[in-house]
Parts: sequence; structure tokens; C-alpha cells
Amino acid sequence: QVHLVESGGGLVQAGGSLRLSCAASGSIFDINVMGWYRQAPGKQRELVATVTRRASTNYADSVKGRFTISRDNAKKTVYLQMNSLKPEDTAVYYCNVQGTQGPGRRYDSWGQGTQVTVSS
Repeated sequence: QVHLVESGGGLVQAGGSLRLSCAASGSIFDINVMGWYRQAPGKQRELVATVTRRASTNYADSVKGRFTISRDNAKKTVYLQMNSLKPEDTAVYYCNVQGTQGPGRRYDSWGQGTQVTVSS
């Protein structure tokens, strides 16, 4: 099993910053894509940002220029630096990690979610 532990959420005023972290552990052979998704009340879960093993990144248009995703492969950890936060960024943020546990054994794991609330 692959276990993900998220941290760093909280309450912040508009214009502020937060940094989310997600550490992976367990039966991991390699990690391919690491990413962050979010789900606001009454809305579907949406992509925020992803980063591949080779550090190629992808961002939702709504966060480009404000959020930065990064990863530390040695620590099996992905980060999301969120700057210039807006009230519409309020959501539960979920970490997602995809990779393999061995030849032909893929995994696609989700964290438990961390609440980010941005007040106006």
C-alpha cells in the first residue's frame, strides 16, 4: 500500500500565502506523477497542478503565476507553494501520487485532503 500524508492547510487572508506538503510512504518502487487537486463545496474535484519525475509541470489556468509545484524525489514529497491567494481558492486540497510498486504493478493514491480557507 502507498500512504500519503498531507500538511500545511489552514486559514489565510486574501493575498496571503500557504505551502502544502505531501509525503508518500509504503510499498513504492518509483513515483511518476505527483499532483494536487482541489474540491470546493458543491463543485467537482479539479486539477491544480502536477509535476512529473523529470520535473515537467502543468497548472490549471486559474493558478498560473500564483502557485508553484515542486517535488523532492529523495523525500518522496511534493509541495505546493500558493501565493496571492484568493477567496475562490478556498477548497479541500488533495494530493495524488502515481507510480509503480514493481514491474506491472501500478498505483494511483490519494491523500486524505487538507482544508485551505481564504478570507476576503
